[in-house]
Amino acid sequence: MESNFFETDSYFIDEKVNYFKFENAYKIFNDKGEHIGSINQKIPFGQKILRLVLDKGMMPFLLEIRNSNDLVEATLKRGWTLLMSKITILDSKGSPVGTIRQKFKLLKPTFKIFDLNERVIAEINGDWKAWNFVIKDASGNQIGAINKKWAGAMKEIFTTADKYNVTIEPNYAENANKIAILCSAISIDLVMKEKK
Repeated sequence: MESNFFETDSYFIDEKVNYFKFENAYKIFNDKGEHIGSINQKIPFGQKILRLVLDKGMMPFLLEIRNSNDLVEATLKRGWTLLMSKITILDSKGSPVGTIRQKFKLLKPTFKIFDLNERVIAEINGDWKAWNFVIKDASGNQIGAINKKWAGAMKEIFTTADKYNVTIEPNYAENANKIAILCSAISIDLVMKEKK
């Protein structure tokens, strides 16, 4: 059965409470309130122990984005890092589709998203404290946003501050780039939590 995970233009991300906080997990809904997938962080046991003594911002991580049938749609993978973090985005077959590079300025994070030819295809920047981000294409045109504004059916479901909304302009149809951009956007909370 063909997945339609990347066909919607609005994603609602809801953090699942994890008391031990070793692995983060989120549920993903569309704008009709239908559960369409999840984001799960996978951490080997040895790394869980290391996280107790080392800065988790420098440690490797693996994020899986799965659809509602529990099939992997994309994976974000980062190796050990010291300063500039580079995250590889893999599609459902495990093939690279792009990379994310982070730059952190005081409460003003910037994520640059590159294609396989090292060309910038998008940039996400904004205000961590206000949780308001803008997604722009390589020409500086706004193609999406990440915020805590709710509309329609989702306004009734989501009332707490732990949840956020990712929207992409409906006419943004470059599918390979859309996958890389959406993976970056819907995983932004998890990626940023690694820096805290």
